[in-house]
Amino acid sequence: MGSAPILKIALSGYYGFDNSGDEAVLQSILFALQEQGQAEGVQIEPIVLSANPEKTTAMYGVKAYHRMKPGSLLQALRESDGLISGGGSLLQDATSSKTIPYYLAVIKIAQWLGKPTFIYSQGIGPVNRPMFYGWIRNVFKRCEVVSVRDVESAELLGRMRLPRERITVVPDPVMGLPLREAVVDVPGGGAAESAVRTIGVSVRFWNEDRSELEALARSLQLLLAARTDVRLRFLPFHLPSDEVASQFVIDRLGDHGGRSELVRGVTHPQDMLAQVAGCDLLIGMRLHSLIYAASQYVPMVGISYDPKIDQFLHRLGMKAAASTSSFDAKAFSEEALGLLDAREQWAAASRATIEELKAQAQLPAQRILSFYKSK
Repeated sequence: MGSAPILKIALSGYYGFDNSGDEAVLQSILFALQEQGQAEGVQIEPIVLSANPEKTTAMYGVKAYHRMKPGSLLQALRESDGLISGGGSLLQDATSSKTIPYYLAVIKIAQWLGKPTFIYSQGIGPVNRPMFYGWIRNVFKRCEVVSVRDVESAELLGRMRLPRERITVVPDPVMGLPLREAVVDVPGGGAAESAVRTIGVSVRFWNEDRSELEALARSLQLLLAARTDVRLRFLPFHLPSDEVASQFVIDRLGDHGGRSELVRGVTHPQDMLAQVAGCDLLIGMRLHSLIYAASQYVPMVGISYDPKIDQFLHRLGMKAAASTSSFDAKAFSEEALGLLDAREQWAAASRATIEELKAQAQLPAQRILSFYKSK
C-alpha cells in the first residue's frame, strides 16, 4: 500500500507575536487541516510564516520561516503547494496603513509563483482608505477559496465589487479549538471550588485617557461589593501589553484588589482556553476571549472597541454591554451579575448556535482539501 500523498501548505497571518487570539487561530487552522487531511487520506505539512519561527516550531511542531525576511518568505512559498492567508483581522487599516499591503503582497507573490491561494475565515475591515478596495478585489479574484468570519466582512467585499457568490461566511476558526486531552486543574475555577464564582477578565489598552478601563474598574468594584463569593481572574491575551492593562484595572479596585489574580505568561492557546473554561463568566474586550468563552459554554459580557466584537456577539444573539466610547458602570455590573446567576440557562439557550458554529468552523479546511482532491 502506498503512503499518503504529502501536501505542503504555507500559512500567512499574525503569527509569532505572543497574541493568544492569533495563536489560537493558527492552532485551530492546523487542527482543521490535519483532521480534513486524514479524512481525505492526505498528509498535510504546514509551513508557517512567523515573527518568531523558532518559537512557532517549538510550540506546534511545524516548519516555520521568518515572515519579514524576503528570502525566507520566498523560500516558504516556493516550497509550498499553496498558501492560506488567515484567519484574523489581517485586512484592516485601523492599526496601520502597512498591514493590508503586507498581507496582499504575500498572497500576490504566491499567485505569481503559480500557487493556489485561499482566504481562510478572515475578518475584513475596517478599510478606511478606498485605494485599498481595488487591491483587495484584484488579489481575491484570483483566490481559489474566499471565506470570511462574518456577514459584515462579506458585505464589505461586496462593496469592493467582489462577486458575492465567491464569498462563503463561516465562523472564526477558533470556535473549533478543542481543550487538551488531559486538562490541567485550573486554580480557582470549576466545580472543585463551587462556593467561589470565578469571573475571567480580558482587557486591552484602547482609549488614550484610559476612560474605558477606569469605568470597568468602577463596575468591578460594584460587582465585588454586591457579591462576596466572586473572584476575578485577569487573562492577558496579548503579552506584555495586556498584563499592564490588567494591572492598571487591578490597581483601581481599591479594597477589593485582593480578590483578583493576574494569570501571567500563558502563551499556548490551549492553556488559555483551559483558563477560560474554568470561569463562571467572562468579561472581555479581546475578541478571542469571547470566542474561547462561547466555545466552552461560558457566558460572556463584551466590551466593544471594534465592530468585530459586535459582529461576533450578534451571531450569539447578544449585544456588547458597553463600548470604549460609552460605558455605564452600574448597568454593566448588573448585566454581569445577571448572567453569572443565569449561567446554566444561558448555556442551554446558546448550545444549538454554538454547536453549529463549531461544526461550520471546519468548512474552509474541507473546501481547501476538496480543491486539491479535484486536481
